[in-house]
Amino acid sequence: MSGCEARDAKKLVRSPSGLRMVPEHRSARSPFGLDEPPWVPDKECPRCMQCDAKFDFITRKHHCRRCGKCFCDKCCSKKVPLPRMCFVDPVRQCAECALISQKETEFYDKQLKVLMNGATFFVTLGTSDKSELMVCRLSNNQRYLVLDGDSHYEIEIIQISTVQILTEGFTPGGGNTRAIGMILQYKVPGSEEVTQMKFTASEDFSCNKKLSASWLAAMHKVSK
Repeated sequence: MSGCEARDAKKLVRSPSGLRMVPEHRSARSPFGLDEPPWVPDKECPRCMQCDAKFDFITRKHHCRRCGKCFCDKCCSKKVPLPRMCFVDPVRQCAECALISQKETEFYDKQLKVLMNGATFFVTLGTSDKSELMVCRLSNNQRYLVLDGDSHYEIEIIQISTVQILTEGFTPGGGNTRAIGMILQYKVPGSEEVTQMKFTASEDFSCNKKLSASWLAAMHKVSK
């Protein structure tokens, strides 16, 4: 187990919004996570904040778990996964928030899993003319980019300042390009020094190239 994953233990907690599986230590929280929003107090919300229906004994009010606003059942009926807040089960959300959460679920289910599975690259540090073959992956707590080879690096995601994806191939229509590498710049903790790393996809096997391209595409989405 790497140092950055030594405090990955999680605990089950119950909040007014539902059950959540959260890290025991706040320092181990994912940089992609969101805090639960404060709920609009019931006394400040006599009407639905979407359709303006008046709340009464029949028309009950519900809080969106993502934005915390008050809605009637019709405007807040969808239950959608919300992994950014660590909910165990799908939770009630308004239509606008549900749409955002549905898009993010695809990000969690696909891109983050690709990054955590890892890929192999030749990594060049700074202005060096030597590269090292390394397995690169996102740590289980999603806080670090972990590089393993003869050397070992753990780069905190929040310290990464720029991600430039390198591509090759093109057509007159501008398509048919593929990712072949990446230039990463990040700050060294405790200083303002910026370090650069260049990642180049291994050409050993076609399957490696495909895996590396998928990993780079996922990294590009994460950087956004």
